[in-house]
Amino acid sequence: MNMDLEHEIGGAAEEQQSAVRSYYGETLQSSNDLRTTACCSIDAIPVHLRAILAQLHPEVRDRFYGCGSPLPPALDGMTVLDLGCGSGRDAYLMSKLVGERGHVIGIDMTAQQLAVAERHRDFHAQAFGHTRSNVTFHLGDLADLAAIGIADASVDVVVSNCVLNLVPDKRRAFAEILRVLKPGGELYFSDVYSDRRLPRELRADPVLLGECLAGALYVEDFRRLLGELGVADARVCARGPIALTDEAIEQKIGFAHFESITWRAFKLPLEDRCEDYGQSATYLGTIPTHPHRFVLDDHHLFENGKSLRVCGNSADMLAGSRYAAHFLFHGDKQRHFGLFDCAPAAAATTTSASCC
Repeated sequence: MNMDLEHEIGGAAEEQQSAVRSYYGETLQSSNDLRTTACCSIDAIPVHLRAILAQLHPEVRDRFYGCGSPLPPALDGMTVLDLGCGSGRDAYLMSKLVGERGHVIGIDMTAQQLAVAERHRDFHAQAFGHTRSNVTFHLGDLADLAAIGIADASVDVVVSNCVLNLVPDKRRAFAEILRVLKPGGELYFSDVYSDRRLPRELRADPVLLGECLAGALYVEDFRRLLGELGVADARVCARGPIALTDEAIEQKIGFAHFESITWRAFKLPLEDRCEDYGQSATYLGTIPTHPHRFVLDDHHLFENGKSLRVCGNSADMLAGSRYAAHFLFHGDKQRHFGLFDCAPAAAATTTSASCC
């Protein structure tokens, strides 16, 4: 892995975090103040979430700075960790999805954003018919979850929406995510990525940092980082281009191309290639918000009742996670047939900024 991608660690880390806090706590007052298209429109929100979104407090909706819709299905009763929860939009969407048996933990490093989220806890508990709020918020460093009290293997799902690019020590942040996830737990998140490594001087620009561009990893360096941490197979769910609509920003960094990418990864022992064991899986249509189909990634769309051939990793992702109860599996790993042709196909869209 290119070691320069950890350039921010050390003396520059606090400067970067200070710039981010200032940008999101003072410069930005609503999503209308953003100078790129890193923030998705309502059209990117899946249909089953739009009714919940309408129930959220207007202040929470207005101060949203995400770049996708990284909210996976089958969250009822789960403990979900929202990294970089900001004013709480996604945390409150998930409050409804996990139900009263579940728990949502929101963490952010910007006090002004968290103040917005915190003052509307009772509002959303009442809106969702909960006897008490099932959401807790913490001010803290996303790369030091132990300091906030998040225990090993205590979280079912970790989500993040266009925030991990703002963290100086990305290696430590992803290592912490894997520490707190339960075996079979899921990391499902959207972030901004570049098609090349960015010059050092631009990576310290406070506006480019705040607009989620300066901290964007080169996508291949990101794959290498996950591999070194033991995540052998992270899947792209969706991706879409980010337009540099501000002339000054385009002049500075327009030589690079940026995308919002939604990823799915599991805390599971997987192989680094897709291998063929003659396995198949059939979606049972039992996730209430997804009665007709389930999208695992940009090349695995499972139609209700239709068997689909899968590689060993895909079978393990489904059978070794909370999704197991919603699938019927055929075959095992007793016989190997070589590499599995697992390239992205037209079965699932890759142009939207949302998935599942």
